[in-house]
Amino acid sequence: MDAQQVLATGQNGLTTLLMVSAPILLVVLVVGLLVSIFQAATQINEATLSFVPKIVAAVIVLGLAGPWMMGTLVEYLRQMLLALPSAVG
Repeated sequence: MDAQQVLATGQNGLTTLLMVSAPILLVVLVVGLLVSIFQAATQINEATLSFVPKIVAAVIVLGLAGPWMMGTLVEYLRQMLLALPSAVG
């Protein structure tokens, strides 16, 4: 395995990581922003008010995008396991 293959494998791993984590991160970011705007407008400084909606949004996104995320990760793992013989020998 030469340096080019190592870099390509690392890039593929990072791309997969960003692709799989993006839906949850984006939804939690938007929900957090909306809750922050609501807190600023009403001057409510309650920690659970920002935490609970983010958790609920993350669970909903996992329920909706979970099968796609799992399929993507399984496909990446399959590709990595199939590439092992060529990397070793």
